[in-house]
Amino acid sequence: MTTAEPVTAGPATPGSDTAVFDELESAVRTYCRRFPAVFTRAAGHRMWDAEGREYIDFLSGAGALNYGHNPPEVRAALIAYLQADGPVHGLDLHTGAKAAFLHRFRDVVLAPRGLDHRVQFTGPTGTNAVEAAFKTARRVTGRTDIVAFTGGFHGLSLGALAASATSFKRGAAGVPLGHVTRMPYEGYAGEGVDTIDYLTRLLDDPGSGIDLPAAFVVETVQGEGGLAAASTPWLRRLAEVARERGILLIVDDIQAGCGRTGTFFSFEEAGIVPDLICLSKSISGFGLPMALVLVRPELDQLGPGEHSGTFRGNNLAFVTATACLDRWADPEFAPQVRRNAAALEDRLTELAATFADLGCTVLGRGLIRGLGFTDPTLADRVSRAAFTRGLLVETSGARGQVLKIMPPIVADAEELAPGLAILADSIASAAQDHVSEGDLS
Repeated sequence: MTTAEPVTAGPATPGSDTAVFDELESAVRTYCRRFPAVFTRAAGHRMWDAEGREYIDFLSGAGALNYGHNPPEVRAALIAYLQADGPVHGLDLHTGAKAAFLHRFRDVVLAPRGLDHRVQFTGPTGTNAVEAAFKTARRVTGRTDIVAFTGGFHGLSLGALAASATSFKRGAAGVPLGHVTRMPYEGYAGEGVDTIDYLTRLLDDPGSGIDLPAAFVVETVQGEGGLAAASTPWLRRLAEVARERGILLIVDDIQAGCGRTGTFFSFEEAGIVPDLICLSKSISGFGLPMALVLVRPELDQLGPGEHSGTFRGNNLAFVTATACLDRWADPEFAPQVRRNAAALEDRLTELAATFADLGCTVLGRGLIRGLGFTDPTLADRVSRAAFTRGLLVETSGARGQVLKIMPPIVADAEELAPGLAILADSIASAAQDHVSEGDLS
């Protein structure tokens, strides 16, 4: 009988060698290809790699880190819960952590906004929340189709993917994606085309071939779709069209919610009340998996177990989410977020003027922003140039044609300044490199 050699654990802090990821991790990975560093520490709006290099983070976990990395008071609440042996996994059992979150969410978020929605905890991803919303809409109305919009992204599970617009992501499904009717988002068909008029004409014309849908699903700001932002009049008219025809309105606030636009929900400025609201990403406030759907009480018609999931009871996420809601209980917090958003907008507007010759335009709203350029390949080059200079900033849009800027919502003008300076330098460098390459060719 032979004795196997003991297996030893790897170093607690790995080096910068990425070979193990190339060897063992699936080819489906994406962000690490754009930002090929081994990150070992993170705090606030900064990250550090294994070699000690510092990066300013304008990625924010694709919107999952609205309050930055490891906010101290939230981390303290999490550690205290773990040290007290609080249950971590709980299915949908009643727990103290869940009760605390529900109380705080009602008192800080729902009640002040006059919302009486029920809270449905789904599997801990945004796409799972969207699937649950679609199931509810179809159950309540008895209709099957969902109207989604050009440029929209709602997740990668098959139902949510059917409502997502990008052909590259849709192509991975391997099966037909149906029961979704695509309509043009605001501005998609050009300034002279009223896309709500177009939508209503198709819905009301018995010869259009468009069946009355169960729901509209919409992002007020299209985080993955190039940072197009719907105006208040457009959103109000969409809500009116839905209400007049018995169509449910689903707002996908997974990326634009939890303060990203300056208010807790991205639709607040428009003064609309969606029937269903999908939240994930920053609802936990700490990057922990958590998702939920807010459902008007009369629409809460799925029965026990009809949309289940083993990880609905992530009690660690409940703890951190509750701690983050303490910020929103402070009457000074939301105004500060809006001041941060104004500071970002002012600086991006200056950048657009500086690089007017590149056709630079500011997109998005609040602290979910984009920079578009005449050359659709420039955003990718800027992102890569920024990484070499110590800034993490990604791209957006079906062709990656928009530079996407999402610092933590708690970052003020002083904290934003170094990252924006790197961004300006990166735009200039990427544009000059491209000119030089053109001269050589």
